[in-house]
Order: sequence, then C-alpha cells, then structure tokens
Amino acid sequence: ETHSSRAAMPQNEYIELHQKRYGKRLDHEERKRKKEARQAHEVSAYAQKIKGLRAKLFNKKRHAEKIQMKKTINMHEEKKTKQKEAEHVPEGAIPAYLMDREKQTAGKALSNMIKQKRKEKAGKWSVPLPKVKALGEDDVMRMVRTGKRQKKAWKRMITKHTFVGEGFTRKPPKFERFIRPMALRSRKAQVTHPELKATFTLPIIGIKKNPNSPLFTQLGVITKGTILEVNVSELGLVTTGGKVVWGKYAQVTNNPENDGSINAVLLV
Repeated sequence: ETHSSRAAMPQNEYIELHQKRYGKRLDHEERKRKKEARQAHEVSAYAQKIKGLRAKLFNKKRHAEKIQMKKTINMHEEKKTKQKEAEHVPEGAIPAYLMDREKQTAGKALSNMIKQKRKEKAGKWSVPLPKVKALGEDDVMRMVRTGKRQKKAWKRMITKHTFVGEGFTRKPPKFERFIRPMALRSRKAQVTHPELKATFTLPIIGIKKNPNSPLFTQLGVITKGTILEVNVSELGLVTTGGKVVWGKYAQVTNNPENDGSINAVLLV
C-alpha cells in the first residue's frame, strides 16, 4: 500500500526543489542564453538532415511556427494600422453616398517625444568608423614564458593601450594571466566634438565595446574603433530636460600604440 501511495506522488518536483534549496549554478543564465542561441542552428541542422515522411511533418510544423512568428512581429511593428472605428450614430443626416463607407482611424501614433528618443537610440551607433581591421589575439597579446625552465606558457602580455579603472589592483604577479603594462595604461583621451570642431582632453570612465572581442572589452584594451565612455562634465553639455550630461560615448579613430595617445570622436 505504501508503495502504491508513493507511486501516486508527483515525480517531477526534484529539480525545482534542489534549485530552491541550493540555488542555481553561477553561470546558469549564461548557459541558458547560449543554449537558446544554439537552438536555431540545431533545428536547422536537423531540418537539413531528415528525409521522407518525417521531413514532411517537420516542415509543416515549422511552416506553421514561422507564420505565427511573422504575425507576432507584424503585431509589434510600429506602424499606423488601420482599424474600424467603434460604431456610433452620427448626429444629423448623412448623404446616401456616405452611408456604407466605413470610417477608419489610424492606430495610436506614438507621441513625438518617444519617437524622437527611439530615433536617437537607433542612431547612437552610427559611428564614425563603421568598419575596422579585425585584430586577433596574436596582434594584441604576446606569450610570456614562465617557470624554472621557461616551460609554462599560460601568461599573456598585452601589447596595446589599456584602461584599467581608478581603484584597480593587480593580482599577485604569480597568478596574473593577462599582464597590462603600466606604460601602456591610459587615463585620458583627446576627444573631438564633431559639431563644435574642437578637441578636449577628457578622462576615460570605461570601455563600452571593443569590436574585436568581448575579452578585449573586459580587459579594457583600446584599439582603433573601440567605443569609450568619457567624462564630458567640463564641456557643460545639457540634455533637453536641463540636466547636465556626465558621461558620453566616443569612438577611437587612431592606433594608440603607434601615436602614444588616444584620439576619439564624440558620438552625438
């Protein structure tokens, strides 16, 4: 009897229970994101591989999914959708030729301010240098051999300019995998304002994106085309709401390792 009562219990709660007790892996979200990103490729590979009736059934299902997806996208798209006006009896008589004409209203147009903001967001990344020469790890780092007989080769010395932040403390040299030399660390950049046609030396706040690699972004490597965040408080830029702008993005336009300084253009 006990056995049958046990069998009646739900058998599928153990994962949720474990997550409640012990939490999730530290990289759970990242793994989930990667798995979802791989999903499309795996489905595509499967679709190309299967044959016969199974392929027909799969393609039919996939077709239905795609139609649903397109419908959802169209629903979310911002455009003036025409829809019937709610029925209401107009005052006064209507001419015969207008009797059966349906009145239509344009779908709710977003307010101008929101539209403007969206445009600004979309245009924020129309950068001065849309394409830059790709740099591999060999161009940015060189191997540093360590150990008594120079046998270990896991350390890397970064050969480009870097930004490391204000309160940065190195790891103990024995355990430091990426060595960022003091001579190549930069705190300031020569930033040109494209509309004012003037150049200012501004402090760097951080590295927003290095187009070559997320690793370089993380390490703060500054190469041509990198997007920096700079402190523009001394320029006295003000938003439409009257607030003072503190940080703004700028794109590096030169090769800092050749010139010894960082030249950038403000993204306005």
